[in-house]
Amino acid sequence: MKVMVMVKASQGSEAGEMPTTELLSAMGKFNEELINAGIMLDGAGLTPSSRGVRVRFSGSNRTVIDGPFAETKELIAGYWVWKVSSLQEAIDWVKKCPNPMKENSDIEIRPYFEAEDFGEALTPELQEQEARLKSRLK
Repeated sequence: MKVMVMVKASQGSEAGEMPTTELLSAMGKFNEELINAGIMLDGAGLTPSSRGVRVRFSGSNRTVIDGPFAETKELIAGYWVWKVSSLQEAIDWVKKCPNPMKENSDIEIRPYFEAEDFGEALTPELQEQEARLKSRLK
């Protein structure tokens, strides 16, 4: 299964505090372990929400909202995309992760939808389109 592992923002990350050399080194080592295990597909850190925007949808209207955004604990400061055999395997790997923040922090794991999750709404034509588009990404 494929999961997104999201590092939740903290007051420090939202204030633009940069990681120390020691934390970057620990994360580099952890990422190397993930790659050696064939787990990690992608990952990156994200800038504070003050450098981002949101696009709000309301019917056919689109509104661009500049950051920063409130509710720091709901924001994402970084992510990985992992291929694991189970949610438990992802949990086990996250438990090995260095604390990504100077203060207390949370990491959230969310499985990707699989084609069968969409049931009949994902018609054979849409499945074919999805396969065609994915082949172009490689």
